[in-house]
Amino acid sequence: MAADVRVFQTARFEKQVRKLAAEQKRQLDVHVRKILADPQIGDLKRGDLAGVLVYKFHLQHQRYLLAYTASDNILTLLMLGPHENFYRDLKK
Repeated sequence: MAADVRVFQTARFEKQVRKLAAEQKRQLDVHVRKILADPQIGDLKRGDLAGVLVYKFHLQHQRYLLAYTASDNILTLLMLGPHENFYRDLKK
């Protein structure tokens, strides 16, 4: 994607990021930049979550998932959290 990508965050995503410690937020920024560099890095979901991509990474020894959508110069960060109940909560 080009350098003029606009990034949006849902209220749910912002709330989840606020719960993170400062070091975790810095690590999250690194992963978001990886997504910006290659929006197709995540796994494309099907069925109820068609069009949603999920990027998996580790934050301080715990696996986290970041759900997002990517289209023409727009990246929307939908949800962040550990794997447990992630997809169930994402469908809500």
